[in-house]
Amino acid sequence: MKYLLSGLLFLFAVIPLMANPIEATFVGVNGDEAFGYYVGPYYGKLGPQSVTFDCVDFANDVYFGQQWAVNLSPIDTQADLANTRYGALSNALPLYEEAAWLTLQYALNPASAYGDIQATIWQLFDRYAPEPSNNYWLTQAQTNYAGGNYSNFFVVTNVGPVNPTGQVQEFITELNPSMSIYPAPTDSQGSVSTPEPGLMAALGLVFICLAGLIRWMRRRTP
Repeated sequence: MKYLLSGLLFLFAVIPLMANPIEATFVGVNGDEAFGYYVGPYYGKLGPQSVTFDCVDFANDVYFGQQWAVNLSPIDTQADLANTRYGALSNALPLYEEAAWLTLQYALNPASAYGDIQATIWQLFDRYAPEPSNNYWLTQAQTNYAGGNYSNFFVVTNVGPVNPTGQVQEFITELNPSMSIYPAPTDSQGSVSTPEPGLMAALGLVFICLAGLIRWMRRRTP
């Protein structure tokens, strides 16, 4: 009985930790360079799921093979961005929407445009980042972002406290709702709960333990 209760207490303690945040892994780059940096789409994983990472953060770094815990913040309302690096900016929502619109342009343009697209994204949040050769992509983003649908875009930010520098780069990723890692609806704090593969298994163990406890109690009842 003692071990059964201990097991139940352990499972109830770890289940909230399994739900949020999620582990990110930086896998690699597409190979295109500009300004002395890799630009354009990067590749990584969220949990077991392979995803595309689009960098929005020039002030921090990431390394091949690096793993870290992240929050996923939907680009939906200003409040949803509370856990992001630049969410405190008064115009954070349109900036992230412009950045999301710009990430879509990689697939529509040759690799020769990647440098200017990437620099334009970096400049949205950091005036000390490399500058694009002209303002073409900034003008395009400001003109067209409002017509976009960003319901499946999420900001990938290292868990807090989030600092301006000295941490892992922040990214935008687009997720398919069919993915097992697709976040649940936002809570009142603007964060999202990300289902982990082991969550259902842990819940199953909880119910098995509860069933065993009920049977044990029935046997002891006169």
